[in-house]
Amino acid sequence: MSGSTSEETRGLLAQRWVVWVLPVVTVLFHGASARGYGVFRDELYYYACGQHLDWGYVDHPPMVALFAALSGALFGPSYLALRFLSALAAGGTVLAAGETARRLGGGGWARLAAQLATALAPVFVALFGTYSMNGLEALLWAGMFAIAARALDGGAPRLWLAFGLLAGLALETKVSGLYLGAGLAVGLVVARRWDLLRERRLWLGGGLALALFLPHLVWQALHDLPTLEFVANARARKIAALAPHEFVGAQLLQVGPVLFALAAAGAAWLLLARAARPFRALGWMALAVLAILALSTAKPYYFAPVWTLLFPAGAAAVEAWSAGRRQATLRATALLLIASTALLAPLAKPLLPVESYLRYAAAFGLEAGSDENQEVGRLPQYFADMHGWRELAESVARVAATLPPEEREKACVVAQNYGQAGAIDFYRAELGLPPAISGHNSYWLWGPGDCSPEILLILGERREDHADDFESVELGGLHDCVDCMPYEDDLPIWIARGLKVPIADAWAGVRNYI
Repeated sequence: MSGSTSEETRGLLAQRWVVWVLPVVTVLFHGASARGYGVFRDELYYYACGQHLDWGYVDHPPMVALFAALSGALFGPSYLALRFLSALAAGGTVLAAGETARRLGGGGWARLAAQLATALAPVFVALFGTYSMNGLEALLWAGMFAIAARALDGGAPRLWLAFGLLAGLALETKVSGLYLGAGLAVGLVVARRWDLLRERRLWLGGGLALALFLPHLVWQALHDLPTLEFVANARARKIAALAPHEFVGAQLLQVGPVLFALAAAGAAWLLLARAARPFRALGWMALAVLAILALSTAKPYYFAPVWTLLFPAGAAAVEAWSAGRRQATLRATALLLIASTALLAPLAKPLLPVESYLRYAAAFGLEAGSDENQEVGRLPQYFADMHGWRELAESVARVAATLPPEEREKACVVAQNYGQAGAIDFYRAELGLPPAISGHNSYWLWGPGDCSPEILLILGERREDHADDFESVELGGLHDCVDCMPYEDDLPIWIARGLKVPIADAWAGVRNYI
């Protein structure tokens, strides 16, 4: 082997090694900061879903529950174990974003910039900070963008089969995968990619995605389409409505000004640059998804997976624009600007103690808020929903301990929402709690089980809200929590005895899909 060939080989190995640095650092960062303020409301629910494996749930497809079940089987009720899955997904998403930059024609700098932007974007710091379907969705969309970029640029047609496989898994993770499919269809038509629309394997990939999604669709049909009712209720009563321009403006807060500018440059490059002509359909796809979300009632972070395309495109655009005598200075400046986004990380993930966070947020002029129609306290809803769950379980345990043994054995806890019910079930074995039931989302589908109408511990509401339904209702205790959502504070725990109607009849009236 010649010296030059050996040098090229060493350079290639070094390049491959560098590609993995930021993904690994991302995993380590999320792993080291996983504890945060405590378990998150939705994590409690996903863990409960994992204990009731099915092909669907009222508010999501089965993938998030499947991984929660795997985590539970290996580690028991541990939110840190769940968050390690999110840390891995974060690393995979960063890796895929770099690959997309390469597939879009970018070099080593573009790949590094795309990875750095994806690792530091506040929306991703937040989404990968807890376990949810949103992190899994971002990973799958990032993978699809890398595949699509290669396929659009003359790659083997069989790549569309791989795209379809990931699309099917994305649909089994979150139904918003339909937005990507619709957006890509629009993009291919507007970009006049008739060659691909005639490609048999593109349609086979779509068929594969549908086949993978079919079990969930069948489940929906067998359960009277609960997700449609859930979405309608959420849009009407829960999600804070934004005008289209407000939704677009909210994206600035999702990623910060520097990365927003990078993404805007990426969108412009995809739609206008001659070098990006093969990828034009992806630019139109991004605009189509943005339009769908902006014209509907959606939370701003629903657009998050598309950043895994726009960041790589922006990186490729900056790399091409900066080519020349001053490219080293320009690219170093751009990397420093991207890296400055790290200053926003404590606003997206609980990296600071509460009091320190409040001072930090005040320095940026930020006030506590929510994407939902909910009153908040000192903390934004995302952080507040990490407070008070173990304390709630302990409060219920203290009330349950006052019951006579014969009542304690057959008691159940009636919760107002899946966070409360999930907390009771999550800590049930450790604290010796009764099982939880609730009319909220999939908890309603799981039914009242073997709960006895003779004795129920009811969380929340006023005594008069329950008095007509039971022979007796007495206050067993009061749950207080610090920095939780206000509606979870000062929560009465009622001891209700002697339900006056069969529990199955009462159950029919408590369904709450929202």
